Formats: sequence, structure tokens, C-alpha cells
Amino acid sequence: MMLSSFHSCFSLPAFIVYGLVFQVHELHSALLKVMGPPGPVIVAVGEDAVLPCRFSPAQSTQDMEVTWYREQLVPFVHHYKESRDQNWNQMMEYVGRTELWKDGLAKGSVNLKIFDVQLSDRGNYTCFVVNGSDYDEAVVELKVTVSGSVPLIALERYQDGGIRVSCRSAGWYPRPQVLWRDPHGQHLPSLSESVTQDQSSLFVVESSIILTRGTKQNVSCWVRHVLDGQEQGSEFSSQ
Repeated sequence: MMLSSFHSCFSLPAFIVYGLVFQVHELHSALLKVMGPPGPVIVAVGEDAVLPCRFSPAQSTQDMEVTWYREQLVPFVHHYKESRDQNWNQMMEYVGRTELWKDGLAKGSVNLKIFDVQLSDRGNYTCFVVNGSDYDEAVVELKVTVSGSVPLIALERYQDGGIRVSCRSAGWYPRPQVLWRDPHGQHLPSLSESVTQDQSSLFVVESSIILTRGTKQNVSCWVRHVLDGQEQGSEFSSQ
């Protein structure tokens, strides 16, 4: 009975102390606010990407630690500590390809630049900032586009009293739209469309249309990115 009373006497204060420590920890994390952009960053493969990240309020950066990472904190994409880059445990695919913009540190900016963006770089990046006992993080999404080949238009065969014409283009990411247009830019309905992916995750699209036989018709086939509106097109004329 005495042992039970002794345990009950000390369990409540321990719980209260734990709660106070937890609340103080949460309070510290709320003092520093880290913010990413309102939407994803969209970059074409081969270009350089800048992932924006800001913190407030602006403060001394002498003790600041900045880590950009993906699925896990280590290995990281880029690490800055003690006023210098410390990329000793950097992900292999980012070695020599990242740069933290240090000129903006005093103004609350910890933007990360990724050189020569590859398709495998797409996805979420976490900007984690620690300054003394304060910390916070924000997630930045990077979307990568790849523009494929100029559409190849080919005459396939006669079908349903008309001429079946196909349009094919390869090497796109993400999945693009295929549009047929008349000389006035009006969209024409397609007969069929197929989409496949190759071993590099790039999309191959093919679409077909039937043109009226015996009349001259000019049509064009356009393959367009949904994300940024960039497109490639080819024209076809039937007699």
C-alpha cells in the first residue's frame, strides 16, 4: 500500500512536467515561420530550377541551419550550417548540382537552385530551417516537363468512305493532349487515341482522324503540355 501511494504521488507531477516541456517545444517551433511558394515550380528538363523558400521574421543567420531534403532528412539534397555548405552526406544524384542562395539569408530567403534538372528530380522538397531553438519547415513541389518530337502525320488507309490519317509523337512528360485543328484553328474530333509510356516514363501518343474523300482538306495535329501550354504541331493536306 505504501509503495502504491508513493507511485501515485509522483506520477502526476511527472505528467505535468512532460506536458510543460511539450508545450514549450511547440512554442519554440511557432516563433519561426517558414513559407514556400503558393503553387508548384514548373521547369523543363535540362533547365535550372529555383525552389523558393522564405522564413520570418528576418534574424541573425550566424546559428542558422538549413536543410533541403526529399523523403528523408539524411541523406539530404543540400545542407547549410555554421555559415557554410556542409554536403558531406548529400544524395549522390545532387552532388555538384545544388546551390543555396546565401545572399538572401539576411533577408529571410533560403532559395535552393538545382542545375540541369532531370525528370527524376520531380516531386516534393522540404525546406527545413533551424535557428537556435526555433524551427519550421515548408514543402515545395517541383514539376518537370519534357517536350517530345514534332508530330508525324501519316496517311493510313481508306475507311468509312474517307481517308484515315494518324498523328504520332513521342518523348513527352507528363501526359500531353493531342488536338486536331482545321485551318481556322477550330478543334476537330478524333476517331481514336492511344497513350503508352516507354522505359524512361516518357509518353508516346497517337491519334487518328477521318477526312472526307475526294475533297481537299487542310488539318493540323498539335501535341500540347497541360502544365505550361507549350506545344508542337504539324500540318497535313489531302487531295
